This record gives sequence, structure tokens and C-alpha cells, in this order.
Amino acid sequence: MTKHDPNEAPPPYYCTVVPSCPPAYGEGPGSAPPIHPHYIPECPPAAGPNGKTHPAPPSDAPVSTTTRCCGTKTHCFGGSGLVGFALLALAIWLGVRYGGRLVSMVELDEEDDDHTRDFLPPPKYESCPNSTVECDGVKDCRLGSDETNCVRFGDDDALQVRTSLDARFLPVCYQGWNRSYADQTCAQLGFRRSYASNAAPFRASAGLALTCGPSMPLQSQLHVSSSCPSQEAVSLQCVDCGRTRSASRIIGGAPSQLGQWPWQVSLHFRGSHVCGGVLVSVDFVVTAAHCFPRNVVGALSPENWRVYVGFISLAKLPLPYSVKSILLPDNYNNKTNDMDIALLRLTSPVNLNENLQPVCLPTFDQPLPPGTKCWTSGFGTTVEGSNIVSKYLMDVSVSIIDTPTCNKPQVYGGAVTPNMVCAGEMQGGKDSCQGDSGGPLVCLRNSRWFLVGVTSWGVGCGEKNRPGVYTRVSCLLPWLYRNMQQEKP
Repeated sequence: MTKHDPNEAPPPYYCTVVPSCPPAYGEGPGSAPPIHPHYIPECPPAAGPNGKTHPAPPSDAPVSTTTRCCGTKTHCFGGSGLVGFALLALAIWLGVRYGGRLVSMVELDEEDDDHTRDFLPPPKYESCPNSTVECDGVKDCRLGSDETNCVRFGDDDALQVRTSLDARFLPVCYQGWNRSYADQTCAQLGFRRSYASNAAPFRASAGLALTCGPSMPLQSQLHVSSSCPSQEAVSLQCVDCGRTRSASRIIGGAPSQLGQWPWQVSLHFRGSHVCGGVLVSVDFVVTAAHCFPRNVVGALSPENWRVYVGFISLAKLPLPYSVKSILLPDNYNNKTNDMDIALLRLTSPVNLNENLQPVCLPTFDQPLPPGTKCWTSGFGTTVEGSNIVSKYLMDVSVSIIDTPTCNKPQVYGGAVTPNMVCAGEMQGGKDSCQGDSGGPLVCLRNSRWFLVGVTSWGVGCGEKNRPGVYTRVSCLLPWLYRNMQQEKP
């Protein structure tokens, strides 16, 4: 897994997905004529040190070197239509070469072209009255956003709910808790049902006690208590996640075994692999927002995408799943790659097995100290400068690098925002690369794998002082859970 030199010409296009290739063109990657491009690079948009490229920090705000999550100004995206697959790959390559401006060959004027507007997805406008009270169990806002960021998980799956009185997140007392509460809480968050619920030690100064029988939403059935009976609080898992068939051994990587990374997804646009993705439940896939450039018509049309899961070879694809909806943050910034995350809702639930399992979403407070050994995987290129993605799923171990180090002038010069996390080796050699975008950065904690990052951008592949940059998933948890709730089956 390596990254392409953005100063070079765009790579040639190849058809790598055997089922979509004319039989006469062979079966291996690179064996077909230039019909379907498969090459989707990570997108470092602006000029950086030594003539390299990387996203520039926003001009209207200082770059923080802390790991506190942050947002950006509203920046809405949309777009769809009938332009061929080649425009998608070319547009993302142009994002690397020309400052992250993802331009199509037939760029249309959104102000003047009614045809373009006809294909744009309808905007979702939220409106809330002045009397809105968040997390009181009553939907005051038109889209219900006042009741969507009210539940979260802490260490050891500790369930916490935000109070409407002072906005504190407090643990839920275990007394009176049952499977019905667990199922309804998980359904509230966008999952189909709960997986496991147990009593955990109560260690807070205050808790939330249940008031009556189960009903939706959970925050409407709780009141603040100075302590919890028997000093027990609720620990809740909504999905059996983060389990693999084997522990592992991409630049510097090795082929993965079937079931080793059972949450790995390959996203195909009109028949070819363009990005990775991560299964987080039977209904939802997390990937990168830059895989859906708004100026490429058709890129935001769900019918153009297919999701492949539970496999390790692009030459032996299983039956795909279709996409029902594609969701991007309103404040995703395609110039800095801040908030580079997307959520896909599938049209039907995935049938789980030992080779196909979701990864765990991180807790809001999950520690991620520098030096933590994590893993990234994908079908991206394995040699820098290559224009052919890997036929097989590859994986490699990388180390978490703290943001101040990653923002040094000789590294990324302040381009890494608090919504990003760096991982790799400062001396180079191990990294993700083109075609890996949207794929997972996972770390093992308490015998389960958690999704701490989504492959986003970088300069080169495996180069010294150029580690990979990933979207910090813990910072985007409120956005993910809000949209899972609004899109829940």
C-alpha cells in the first residue's frame, strides 16, 4: 500500500474487477485496456514542504495541536448524474494535483444548469423553536436533532445519557434494567437490537435511575440520582463486534487471511473498486467523504455503488449489497479534508458469519496514546507510483503518532486538525495508499478491535516524515450516531 507522487501525470486506467471485464481481456489487475479506472488516491490538496502536497489549515482559524474534537464552518455537498466512471477517478486525482478541488471534465454550473439541480439530492433543513430543550425526550426540532446526541458509550461499554437539566452525561443505574430497555436503546441508536447488557461498577458522583417501563427515547425515562442501588451501572453492547478469526501479522504489509479483518469493505462505483469501507453494523458502512466528489455527477447517487463484504480477493467477489443512502457531514471540507467521513445505509441487512463481522465503534473517551500499535487494511496499491491496486486484501501494523509531531514543519506543517489522527512510522516503510481510502485503522483493546480511524490522506506512500492521516472516528461519533438514528431500519 503506497501513495502516488502528485506531481506526476495521472495513472492509466485499468479494469480490475473480473466480473465486469470483457472475458478476452484476461483476469488479473492491469490486464485490461483503458476502460474502467480503479485508481482512487488519498487526497492531499494543497502545496506543502519540499514541493509535496497536503491539505492546508483553514485560513480563518489557528490549527490546534490538541486532540480535542472540533468542527468547521458549514460546507454542503451534493451532486449526481450520468457521467462515466473515469470522471470519478480523474476528479479525485485532480484533487491531489490541484488543491483538492474535485473537478469533473464536464464541470457544470450549479447556478445556471437546471439539469444538474434536478439530480441533486434534496437538502435536509433543520429548524428548532427557541424553546427547544435538548435530551428531554420530546422532539422539538423538525428533524429531531435535539434528541439525537443524548446517548453515548464510555469505557467497558458503560452506557451514559445526557440530562436535559445541565447537559451532563451520567451513567444509567442497573436496577430495573432489562432486555427490553437494552433493545429499545440500541434501536434508538440505529441498531436493530441489543447484543449484551450487564451490570458494571458504578464509579460516578451521580447516576440516572429508571422511572417507569421502557419507552422511546431512553432519556425520557430517567431522573438524576445521587447514587445507584448496589453501586451498579449499565454496560451495553448493541452489536457483537471487533472479533476476528485470527490475530494478524499495504506498504510493508502482508496478504490478509479470510476472516482476519471481517469488517473490511470494497466500494465499487459502476463496476470497479474505488475505495475501502468499514462495516459497523448489519445496515451501515463507514467510509471517507472524499470518495464522493460533488462535482462528479453520479458520485452521490446510491444506485451507482455496490458494497462487497466478507472476501479477500477482487478476483473472487461475492454477491454485492446495494446502497440506499449516502450521507456526508455538512461541514466536510474538501480543501483541508477535515471531517472526511461518510455513512452508507445498505438496502438490506448483511448476513453475518465468521468471515463477516462489524468492527466496534470507539468510545468517546477511548485512550489513543502515541506509539499504540494499530492495523490498517485495504486493496490499495502496494508499491509507490504503481497504478494497479492489489488483487488481494493487504494489512500492515502502524503506530499512532501524536498530533504535535505530525504538525511539525518538516512533516505536515499544521495541516492535521484535531479531527484527524496520524499513524505509520516516521522513518517510513509502513503506510496505507491509493485505493485504501475509506478503509479502517483499527486498534485492539480488551480483546476487541475498535475503529479509531478512516483512511483519509497523506503524501507519498511509506515515505520518511510522511505518515498516513486518518479521520479520528471518536470525534465524529455524534455525527455518526445522529445519522444512524435518522436512517435506522
